[in-house]
Amino acid sequence: LDAARVRAYLAFLNASGRSPRSVARKLAALRSFARYLRQRGWLEADPTAAVRAPRAGRRLPRFVPEEDLLRLLEGSWEDSPRGRRDRAVFELLYGTGMRLSELVGLDREDVDLRARTARVLGKGSKERIVIFGGAAREALLAHMEELRRSGEPSAGPLFPGRRGRISPRSVQRLVKARLSSLSRSSGHSPHALRHSFATHMLDHGADIRVIQELLGHASLSTTQVYTHVSIETLRKAFHDAHPRAREPR
Repeated sequence: LDAARVRAYLAFLNASGRSPRSVARKLAALRSFARYLRQRGWLEADPTAAVRAPRAGRRLPRFVPEEDLLRLLEGSWEDSPRGRRDRAVFELLYGTGMRLSELVGLDREDVDLRARTARVLGKGSKERIVIFGGAAREALLAHMEELRRSGEPSAGPLFPGRRGRISPRSVQRLVKARLSSLSRSSGHSPHALRHSFATHMLDHGADIRVIQELLGHASLSTTQVYTHVSIETLRKAFHDAHPRAREPR
């Protein structure tokens, strides 16, 4: 096992059509294996030390076009406890950009309807405050009133489920069912609503550092991927609308 063989293996993977991400994962496994061999005294030098992983291009996040998402949210919802719950889920995910795990972990006492804020527990157990608007407040009011009428205690999960809280899988199913009806949507998951939140705010002139704080990103570089999405949105709008944007015949 030497550097030449490691490079030959990576070249084979690349020639086989593996993605850069897949090749990088294989190299990471080899690095761990080489470290184990050195710890056991079976290898003197690390053959992977001089081998660089291929650069994996960052995937553009999938999001829902603004007009389609607004049409969905302002459309008809089932007049039932489940319908009110589902609308509150949608309005909160899109209205705050919170993660699926943050939504599932919300308790009713975490939500301040007067201030239109919610306290969420993000990655690494970091707590932050998210802000929501009037539409989300209206949906939450209807949902919480339904919980009160059904005899739920005043404190506890904001979205109850069979095992205490609604399951992430249940939220994924209800979001997918709704977003699948939108033909132009490039994503059908709760994360697509988070991406839509950031993309639409950036499109309307929000500062990227404000979006970083609202999303709970530790690094600004994580948030900057949305600038690429907005540039592509602008590029498409330009090519669709400007009479001189098309290639000359």
